[in-house]
Amino acid sequence: MSKSVFFLLLIFGSTVTPAAGQAGFFIVPGQQKMDIPFEYVNNFIIITLHFNGILPLKFIFDTGAEHTILTKRELSDGLGVTYEREFRVTGSDMKTELIAYLARRIRFDIPDKVAAPREDILVLQEDYFRFEEYAGVNIHGILSANAFSRYIIKINYDRRVMTLYDRESFKVREEGFVPIPVEIFRNKVYLNTQIRILPDSVAPVKLLLDTGAGLTLLLFSDTHPLVHPPANAVSTNIGMGLGGYLEGFTGRVRQLDLGDFSQDNIVTFFQTLDSTYKREYLNNRNGLIGNALLSRFQVIIDYQNSKIWLKPARNFRREFVYDRSGLSLIASGSHFNKFLVQGVLPNSPAAEADIRRGDEIVRVGLTPASFLSLVDVQQVLQKKPGKHVKLVLKRDGKRMKKVVVLRDLI
Repeated sequence: MSKSVFFLLLIFGSTVTPAAGQAGFFIVPGQQKMDIPFEYVNNFIIITLHFNGILPLKFIFDTGAEHTILTKRELSDGLGVTYEREFRVTGSDMKTELIAYLARRIRFDIPDKVAAPREDILVLQEDYFRFEEYAGVNIHGILSANAFSRYIIKINYDRRVMTLYDRESFKVREEGFVPIPVEIFRNKVYLNTQIRILPDSVAPVKLLLDTGAGLTLLLFSDTHPLVHPPANAVSTNIGMGLGGYLEGFTGRVRQLDLGDFSQDNIVTFFQTLDSTYKREYLNNRNGLIGNALLSRFQVIIDYQNSKIWLKPARNFRREFVYDRSGLSLIASGSHFNKFLVQGVLPNSPAAEADIRRGDEIVRVGLTPASFLSLVDVQQVLQKKPGKHVKLVLKRDGKRMKKVVVLRDLI
């Protein structure tokens, strides 16, 4: 897992009241189930939808978002979309106030599969998210999973397919799926479970299941006396959220229970929040579970009966690997193959090699960076401890060679 993760905490000061008529997606009439293919890039589920029957746009499928959001206002402006009212949005730092506009009766569809004829969405005044920097691909918005909630939703990360099942005919036919009760609150899914940070301490926690998060596990370290970074955690920029970069700590949690299953030695991000925001905005949750952990399962979600099913997937037992370089990278350029250093962890291999914020990586080993994706570069920086990674950088117009000797940081 890269240190340059991305996660969403979307809080709206007012509730969006749906327009008259049924909102949400409908599968093609006469079908009891429908497969929807998705891309899985840098731990994001990305679905291509046609906006108002014209523009094919890419949306992150997000169980952690209450509303569907378009981040590129120039697209809706270009199609002559009108906005009904203005909303104030609290950013992921729980302090920054941003602006969004309500657009009603927007049509979304995946031809011959599903359509949402009357969807109400929020359009951001500016593209505060900058998804592309962290995902390395074009992203135009967030699709709230609640838009599919009339159906049973099955996410198969291995096959890159999401299946919608008619509720009346659905049965769990595959062996290995284990049901787990969850709480549904404001269109979001919460799991009550327990974690073990230290060998002799078990903490009860409520965690948001958040497919809009490209990380494993995030904990709010001020929400329970036993929820705090371990002694060997490192102070890092833990990602980018709505409102700006987020500071915190990165360490490991010894164990997390997920019904009958458990995961061990999990790379975990710790964030401290202003206590005045916790109860009102967070539904008393202690953190969230993101795609980097959820993808170790096949996941079935039943919103109406407040239940999920989990089944171990291909990488269920794979080791949780964290960046071993100390570099945080972002992607830019028309093809997202220009890689800039967003941050360098102090006393890390990258810092010891004198790599600095703003440096551009132009070659990794013998391969020009333009031939690589952001994920490709991050995977190189996660190789085994002791690996010598040769980089060519550009700084102030000058090229320079650097060697980063990877090692475990947490």
